[in-house]
Amino acid sequence: MDINDAGRRALVVDIPRPGGLDALVLADKPIPAPTAGEVLIEVHAAGVNRADIKQRAGDYPMPAGASTVPGLEVSGRIVQVGKGATPWREGDWVCALVVDGGYAEYCIAPAVQCLPIPRGLDVVQAAALPEAVFTVWTALFEQAGLRSGERVLIHGGASGIGTTAIQMATAFGAEAYATAGSGERCALCVTLGARAAFNYREVDFVQAIADHTAGQGVDVILDMVGGSYAPRNLRALAQHGRLCFIAGDESQDIAFTVREITLKRAVITGSTLRHRSIQDKGRVASILREKLWPLIEAGAVRPHIDRVVPLAEVARAHEALEAGLVAGKVVLRVRESDRP
Repeated sequence: MDINDAGRRALVVDIPRPGGLDALVLADKPIPAPTAGEVLIEVHAAGVNRADIKQRAGDYPMPAGASTVPGLEVSGRIVQVGKGATPWREGDWVCALVVDGGYAEYCIAPAVQCLPIPRGLDVVQAAALPEAVFTVWTALFEQAGLRSGERVLIHGGASGIGTTAIQMATAFGAEAYATAGSGERCALCVTLGARAAFNYREVDFVQAIADHTAGQGVDVILDMVGGSYAPRNLRALAQHGRLCFIAGDESQDIAFTVREITLKRAVITGSTLRHRSIQDKGRVASILREKLWPLIEAGAVRPHIDRVVPLAEVARAHEALEAGLVAGKVVLRVRESDRP
């Protein structure tokens, strides 16, 4: 198919209305054309994220103007470049953070949110990078201010965000701890660089952190659980510790004791990625290319991929992630890659 043909159409996964797995519908839609500052990517792989599941269920606050085609990250080949979309050219292989539309054969991306596929990674691995590394950088290093030599506790350590956060924290000189839901997943966290990992079904992470830090606690906690974890997080924090929320998968409603906050002189904050401006995401992309890409290319940080599923079997990917069967990332293979 000539990408310049009028009336060009291609396969997408659409969510015409919220619902269960059957809400994911294969459809044939027009291929969009990039406007100024955008590129059109021939998608070879797309990452699957919990936000996609929440979107499918109608339980996600969508940005204004977002389409009903889900997907927050892709990798592939640029086939069309909009005006001013420097420095990209047709034929460049990239991975990109997008606000929607990733579950498709073609996807529009802001040029500033594209990054070159790191040397040593294939297109499937590259598709698992953007959402996780942008999230971890903005939440853990910018919002929570994690520094080399500090201790950090990462909840959901075996998730896509967690496996990335452990590696990034360790690569930048922090001491990482994690929680996960089984002995096998805890072992994965340790393999990825955590000093220790605690099975939250069997171990009180507050006591475990106290035991491993001689009662001092951790400087930073990255939490995607919310709910009952909130007050326990405060008890696990060190003096002047920072607690950063990125989700509330157990519950959005949390309760704190003011005295614990004041006695610890704790900072409670939060971070979200999807609703940030293109300009801000472009700023983060520049930082990641400078600071993180060399570590990825050196092998210090690698996406941990649990399974790869064909685009047409997207419901299987959602089902596995929703059921808690995934350690790391699920990636949709959109087409076989001919990347050199």
